[in-house]
Formats: sequence, structure tokens, C-alpha cells
Amino acid sequence: QASIHAGIPVSKPAHIINQVCGSGLRSVISGYQSIKLGENKIIVAGGQENMSRAPHAIFYREDKKLDENKLVDTMINDGLIDSFNNYHMGITAENVAEKYKISRDEQDLFALNSQEKTQKATNENRFKNELIKLKIDTDDKNFIFEKDEHPRNNLNLEDLKKLKTVFKENGTVTAGNSSGINDGAAATILMSREEAELRDIEPLANVVSWATCGVEPSLMGLGPIQAVNIALEKAEWRREDVDLFEINEAFAAQS
Repeated sequence: QASIHAGIPVSKPAHIINQVCGSGLRSVISGYQSIKLGENKIIVAGGQENMSRAPHAIFYREDKKLDENKLVDTMINDGLIDSFNNYHMGITAENVAEKYKISRDEQDLFALNSQEKTQKATNENRFKNELIKLKIDTDDKNFIFEKDEHPRNNLNLEDLKKLKTVFKENGTVTAGNSSGINDGAAATILMSREEAELRDIEPLANVVSWATCGVEPSLMGLGPIQAVNIALEKAEWRREDVDLFEINEAFAAQS
């Protein structure tokens, strides 16, 4: 649907990748590999998330004559549950914080710093060339949607400290130092440097390396550490060679 609505010809195939939070980057990697193998010259790769419209489901396939039928939040049940330990991903963040002695104050401070960076970048129009304005038509009103709703401007540490923990009594993970429910989409166009030069296009970035890894499910948040190290090793880079790390993780404890 996204492909056709974007105006890409119906003769060009499209498919969906499901790697939960990593789906968008996985599509970029798959696109890179497709170009590298000579299967395609130009790829549109991207990701989308629609958390606010994730439905609640009720299981009626099986005959239920006694007891109650419960609604299941598919956003949590289908994507945010560690099926091996049967608990929410927030508990894996608590596990990381406990194992590596990451305090509540450290997590709140990290979250505040992230919000302040976002506010500063937004005020300086750093994202201006990356965002598109969307015209929203509803039965009630029409408006132009042009700013992310999730950032909390003018947040302070005192506000974060007032929040209760969410996943564990006497824990450290709160709504303030975790990512929230949000919707969004992004896309990028990939092609070889030769193709870009042929079309007189100035590249914005160059794919150098990537990595995925597996970790103990109960410590899900440690994955990026190992993945970053593998990616650096493949590129023959040191950490000092990287100007900016953009860590898109759900919990301050793991970031």
C-alpha cells in the first residue's frame, strides 16, 4: 500500500519485513544487499509504526462456554512480550539496570538529556529537510501535521522523578525514561554510487557496515552493544572514528 500510494509503479514489487523495532533498518540492509548483488539498481527502503491504532483482540475461534473472554492488547502481546520468560520488554530493561547497577537517577538524567537534544535540534530546524507536512482530514477538523508529538519540551528532572515505576515494584524504569506510544514512518532511496553519478545525484550518506547479533532474551537491551562492536570491526573503525552515535532504543537503561 505504501509503495503504490507513494506513486511507485505497480510493476515494481514490494514486500514487508517484520523485525519489530529493527524492521526499518533491516529493510535498508536488504536493499543494500539487493543492489550489491546486482538484482536491482534503485531501492526504496523504509519503516512504519502505528502503535496508537494497534487493536485489542478477543479469541473467539475456540468455543468458550464458561468463564470470561478477555481482550488482548496486540501491541504488547504480539511484539513486546519476551515469550521465553513471559514478561514485558520493560522487565528486560529492569534486568539490565539491576545487572549493571544503573540507577534510577542515571536513567532519568539520560532521558532528560535525550529530550533536551531533541528540543534543541527541533528549534534549530535540524530536522527540517527530513520531515514532510501531512494534511489530515477528519470529520471534526482539518489540519497540517508537521511536528512529532512525542518530544516533551521544557521537561525537567523534578518532573521525571515524580513518575512511578511501571514494570516492577521498587524498580527503576518509568514512563519518563522509556519510549512512549507513537506513530511514524520514514523512507530512504538507495542506489550505487555509479547510479547516483549517472543521474547527477549527490549522495547524502554511504552505507559502510552493519551488524545484528543475538543475546540472552532476558537481557534484550544488551544487543546494541555487541552489534555496534561487530559493525565497527567489519568496517575496521574505532569508536573514536565515529562522530555521532544515534542509539534508537526503547529504554534509557539499555542506551
